[in-house]
Amino acid sequence: MEQTWRWFGPSDSVTLRDVKQTGATGVVTALHHIPYGEIWTVDEMIKRKRIIEGAGLKWSVVESVTVHEDIKTRTGKYKEYIEHYKSSVRNIAACGIPVITYNFMPVNDWTRTSLNYEMPDASLALYFNWIDLAVFDIFILKRKNADTSYSPIVLQKAEERFKGYSKKQLEDLAGVVMFGIPGEKKASTSDMLEKLELYNDIDADTLRENLCSFQKEISATAEECGVKLAIHPDDPPFPILGLPRVVSSQSDFDYFLNKVDNPANGVCFCTGSLGASSNNYLPAMVKSIAEKIHFVHLRNVAKDSEGNFYEASHLGGDSDMYAIVKELVLLQQKLKISIPFRPDHGHQMLDDLNKITNPGYSAIGRLKGLAEIRGLEMGILGSLIV
Repeated sequence: MEQTWRWFGPSDSVTLRDVKQTGATGVVTALHHIPYGEIWTVDEMIKRKRIIEGAGLKWSVVESVTVHEDIKTRTGKYKEYIEHYKSSVRNIAACGIPVITYNFMPVNDWTRTSLNYEMPDASLALYFNWIDLAVFDIFILKRKNADTSYSPIVLQKAEERFKGYSKKQLEDLAGVVMFGIPGEKKASTSDMLEKLELYNDIDADTLRENLCSFQKEISATAEECGVKLAIHPDDPPFPILGLPRVVSSQSDFDYFLNKVDNPANGVCFCTGSLGASSNNYLPAMVKSIAEKIHFVHLRNVAKDSEGNFYEASHLGGDSDMYAIVKELVLLQQKLKISIPFRPDHGHQMLDDLNKITNPGYSAIGRLKGLAEIRGLEMGILGSLIV
């Protein structure tokens, strides 16, 4: 697999010099300064590409060209934003970047309830807890009928926890849940409620059709340009805050990959997002999705009996990383390709505990994950030769 590293641009505390020292050869990045829905120009991408290549690396994957909410809801200026998106795809292709990642998650790109969950070794991880989400949803956000989204046990525990939280703890929780994409301006509760209201009449079936309509248009453009599209799974892979999820399971993938049967239309196979659902068996999913896997995120999560989960070490957690990587190795040998992958959401540890970093994207934890995955892949390749 091609070893890549996510970099958030010139303002990232992890520099390209750091990336070079990890052993990664490719960079995964985006033009975060361009507003959602606007066109990525060739000039702006060339500026970024020259910085990356000047450090002795290459821009391997765009992650992400964010999909405007109007496109997801098919309201407002969605037709104009789709045309903008297609223009960005053409410009990315013109700059020689072969893979474009995106997601179709409503409102938030990913959701956690803690960004500094302490592990037994004192490193820090990202964490999702249903009780804390209910505290935010019911008592902070005050979403209408939010209590219907939770079990009686969670509701009881949420009320007890809310009463015990200080004002500062409640403010911190709200900030985490509404964090969205690293580097973006944090939303207020009124902002979030306004965005959630756009989905009042949009159920999973409607959102799924909106996704396929979008994919049909951009896949045709991507195929013409010779680039691959890779949709990232929902994170977490189940409905939250009253919002539907349509990229969370094998059946979800089967639906849109069959309905939009275009070689450019594919998947970013994120083992952490998919692994947060007990219904997903990832090695079998690799075999099933196969050549439609255009990009891979390798990380692991550990779940408890209530469905809460934290980001585990890359070789720890609930997913069988050996079996997953072995299937990916076999797939690449069969197709005679090298799929780009990156380590994802490493623990904040060692010297990085004293630094301000993008949550989940400090250097040392990801370096550890990259080294572990690299060694695992080498061992698998060696065993297949014997």
